[in-house]
Amino acid sequence: MSQKNHEVLLGHLEGKRHIYPLIVYYEDTDAGGVVYHANYLAFAERARSAMLNLLGFTNRNVAERHKVAIAVRHCTLDFKRPALLEDRLTVESRVIKLGGASLGFEQKIMRDGDELVVIEIYLACMSLEGLRAQRLPDELRTVFNRCLDVTKD
Repeated sequence: MSQKNHEVLLGHLEGKRHIYPLIVYYEDTDAGGVVYHANYLAFAERARSAMLNLLGFTNRNVAERHKVAIAVRHCTLDFKRPALLEDRLTVESRVIKLGGASLGFEQKIMRDGDELVVIEIYLACMSLEGLRAQRLPDELRTVFNRCLDVTKD
């Protein structure tokens, strides 16, 4: 598969929002075919990583080039409806806060336009050497600032 074909796996940007498609597999569910609660965090993580990739970065090249990692600082999940085995879902991500060493995202996991889970997650930029908060690298700040969307739905 060519690099261009792989980009389809990353979802796409619609304005300031990133849309990431996924399918619920058997491994994502409990014995009843309902998505296990922790897997929503994994879906959201994949979507944020895909968004980062579409913006021209990878977690690995950020770590290698800037000696930083982006770590979860705070997260809330609002479960509204369950996702089920073989559902086709989308994760809609938007940057809602951009601080000196932090980022905030709202991520909605949806099925056919219906919200299933709404996640608000705040991330901290950390130095890999001292594991302390460190200012976001300028090139990351620039691309995330372009995606900043503080409007309420």
